[in-house]
Amino acid sequence: MRLCFATNNTHKLTEVRALLPSSVDLVSLVDLGCHEELPETQDTLAGNARQKAEYVWQHYQTACFADDTGLEVNALNGEPGVYSARYAGPQRSAADNIQKLLHELRGPVDRSARFRTVVALVLPNGEWHEFHGVVDGLITAERRGADGFGYDPVFQPLHHASTFAQMSLEQKNRLSHRGRAVAQLVAFLQELERQVPL
Repeated sequence: MRLCFATNNTHKLTEVRALLPSSVDLVSLVDLGCHEELPETQDTLAGNARQKAEYVWQHYQTACFADDTGLEVNALNGEPGVYSARYAGPQRSAADNIQKLLHELRGPVDRSARFRTVVALVLPNGEWHEFHGVVDGLITAERRGADGFGYDPVFQPLHHASTFAQMSLEQKNRLSHRGRAVAQLVAFLQELERQVPL
């Protein structure tokens, strides 16, 4: 199956490509010739994921999946949530987002949080499916680690001493919200392949 991952984030593309079965020919938006910014105007993660996948499906007639991820911090009433990428402004700067988050959590405060990912998939026949992944953890008091992206340097999953940015790609994929959602996607594609060869 030729399947597009509707993202311009090369880090996400690398993570997901490492998880998909070899029977899936994963292509990027660039491979499709899609250079425009995909719409993300919904107020839920599921809504944004579907909106992005639907845009590619309608404009490029390609089976596609898209994800949207939010960091939900308990002390901030679930913020930044669906606005995680734009938390510090429309420039979508990870460094600025982290700086704002650490500022909001200064002092003695509940630092528990969770990452939540929703993956929306549209098949060649136009059929839709959705997959969810969640990982609980806490926000560290300072950045730790040089790998990963986004909030990875300040997110430490429960029962682990390292942040996502201190882990290898393989370690992170085993634990992460996106890894868990994509694992469900992979299992679904493998089952689909057993029923009808892709």
